[in-house]
Amino acid sequence: MSADVEQKDSGKGKKGKQKKMKTRVDFTPMVDMNMLLITFFMLCTSLSKPQTMEISMPSNDKNITEDQQTKIKASTAITLLLDGKDKIFYYDGEPKYNDYSSLKETNYSADGLRAMLLGRNQAAMAKVKELKEKKLNMQISEADYLDKVSEIKNGKDTPVVIIKATDDATYKNLIDALDEMQICNIGKYVITDIVAGDKFLLKNFETKGSLSNSTAN
Repeated sequence: MSADVEQKDSGKGKKGKQKKMKTRVDFTPMVDMNMLLITFFMLCTSLSKPQTMEISMPSNDKNITEDQQTKIKASTAITLLLDGKDKIFYYDGEPKYNDYSSLKETNYSADGLRAMLLGRNQAAMAKVKELKEKKLNMQISEADYLDKVSEIKNGKDTPVVIIKATDDATYKNLIDALDEMQICNIGKYVITDIVAGDKFLLKNFETKGSLSNSTAN
């Protein structure tokens, strides 16, 4: 950037008159500087990477019969029912729609849903913790760590979580439940529509549960 000063004599041969000065600033070099700064920040700034969520699908192993798959799913399945007023219920294995006592109520706190999932996934959590220590000690690479963690999370004995939400549940409830899947290293989970039997189970749980409390009092 440069500045030129032009002097202009307004009075020829007149003494005592102050000469007028006209200043012109050249901004042309600023264009090159701005382009250099833009290029610098583009090269030095790391773009934000999109976060992805891994959802595991059922096994396609032809050696596993349909009956065996059903038994495996039933023994490791946990169904979460997200209801209104930040309520969350769950039951293990296959649904027992004629037995409302099979439904258990919990909450979104660390002592609620998270504690339950961690208890069901203790073996996988211990293996993942061991892998983290190896990665910190530079015994395994980041790629090997991610591959082994994915293998552990999708093991045959790890829980399968089925998430269902009623119309009264909020979007935040669903996000909170999905967050717990990541925190507890649950590799196999799916979001599906709630069925009439689940709604019937919830209705009977609330109705008969309130009746039991009033009788006890």
